[in-house]
Amino acid sequence: MAQVEIYTKAWCPYCVRAKQLLASKGVEPAEFDITLGGAKRVEMIQRAGGRTTVPQIFINDRHVGGSDDLAALERAGKLDALLADAP
Repeated sequence: MAQVEIYTKAWCPYCVRAKQLLASKGVEPAEFDITLGGAKRVEMIQRAGGRTTVPQIFINDRHVGGSDDLAALERAGKLDALLADAP
């Protein structure tokens, strides 16, 4: 199973949607709550190429984007293959 990381904020409906999609695939990602900012927020921005919105999702250290990007991978039939790859 792939290593999945997600940066989130409290009360973020897009974060909830992304986590629900991952849960439906049997994936429990490492979650980093950046509601209050701090070092993890800085880390996310650096890893995500300057993107500041949440969620930001990484699969095996590859930035896949946000909730809409994750849903697009699912619609295109590409998400399962990404999640099946071991790091």
